[in-house]
Amino acid sequence: MSETTSENLLGTYLRDRRTRLDAASFGLGGSRRRTPGLRREEVAQRANISPTWYTWLEQGRGGAPSADVLDRIARALMLTDVEREHLFLIGLGHPPEVRYQASEGVSPRLQRVLDALETSPAIIRTMTWDVVAWNRAATIVLTDYSKLLPGQRNILRLIFCEPRVRAAQYDWNSVARFVVAAFRADAARAGAVSHVAEFVDELCRESPEFAKLWRDNDVRSHGEGVKHLRHPVLGPIAFEYSAFAVDGRPDLGMVVYNPATPEDARRIRAVLAAKAEG
Repeated sequence: MSETTSENLLGTYLRDRRTRLDAASFGLGGSRRRTPGLRREEVAQRANISPTWYTWLEQGRGGAPSADVLDRIARALMLTDVEREHLFLIGLGHPPEVRYQASEGVSPRLQRVLDALETSPAIIRTMTWDVVAWNRAATIVLTDYSKLLPGQRNILRLIFCEPRVRAAQYDWNSVARFVVAAFRADAARAGAVSHVAEFVDELCRESPEFAKLWRDNDVRSHGEGVKHLRHPVLGPIAFEYSAFAVDGRPDLGMVVYNPATPEDARRIRAVLAAKAEG
């Protein structure tokens, strides 16, 4: 079978990534090269694997590599997260084990997406449910996160430890059970279980209700639904909410709350206008 056959997806991809690298940037210029990129033995050395084994991988021989070998090759080829995921999908048939990385905020472009939603409160939260971005409607309807310290902008902390937020929920028990189950699923999906352990312990100490729900071990997805609030200014108000993944940012999720009726939207618009005037 030819090395270039379309059936050898892993070998074709490895060879393509290898030949795109600049040997000079690795201090490997040396003698004149007949082909671009790194040589097979150079990639093998960087990945700390046998040159013969790496050659077999490019040739579609020797069976499937281990996840550890693919991870070392990904680092050797300086693959991006998306490229690394693709390498695992074609090499092993599944994505790599998730590696949690704490979020460093959002891009200006993503913030502009939130700001374009005039009457729909919208937030960006991490997989550990820290709110890292929001729009003006969210400050009116949900919480003015700008007035909180970054460590206090956590949805679970607000639900369980902030009386104002608790009082705004029509059915706090159902909301509390939902957020704990969805938080548990998100933390596991993001590979952040150990990262949130200290936070979970702290919240268990501060809220016996959270501790009880956490022991239930329930999981669920955020998805979409309807949220009812008792707002101190807007009065009873309802929203249809939807949760979205942020492409290219597996550490983030966006939640948008659309007013359930034109009247709900009108009231939000009126409060926003009044805030702008005064």
